[in-house]
Amino acid sequence: MLIETERTPNPATLKFLPGQPVLPGEGADFDSPEAAERSPLARALFALGDVERVYFGADFVSVTKAPGSQGWETLKPDVLGLVMDHFASGVPLIAAEAGDAETFDDPEDADIVAQIRELLDTRIRPAVANDGGDIVYRGFQKGVVYLHMRGSCAGCPSSTATLKGGIENLLRYYVPEVVEVRAV
Repeated sequence: MLIETERTPNPATLKFLPGQPVLPGEGADFDSPEAAERSPLARALFALGDVERVYFGADFVSVTKAPGSQGWETLKPDVLGLVMDHFASGVPLIAAEAGDAETFDDPEDADIVAQIRELLDTRIRPAVANDGGDIVYRGFQKGVVYLHMRGSCAGCPSSTATLKGGIENLLRYYVPEVVEVRAV
């Protein structure tokens, strides 16, 4: 099995591409060893000691190393080995799905919310996935869109610029009812 790696805009995060589906849908974000209990691969990655965050996307795994940890030249072979062993084993990626946080919307805004979700799914999420992350819709109230940043986007130095300069501008352009975008 050949696993490719890609750098992301977050220098602490590397994206690992196993060449097969990883976790279609909204993915799964693990920001601590406790959160990783439901995933054998995430648990193994956190057990390396230098991992701060793990994210499973549709066709990739992004791993964020902890501040002050060893460099990627040392950590990368260990991560590659764990990812390769996991996908070769056939063990499920996540043992028991835990539901994500609920969304909150005003039912009167259903048409606006549909437009926002379509833009997120067709234009924004694919672009963010290229950088090893994901953005999940959480709600729309009084002109404000609430999004949750995951994977390499969480804690990325350029995430605020992406959120405000990119996503907010795009949503405001196509959906005039949007006045602001906030991370939750």
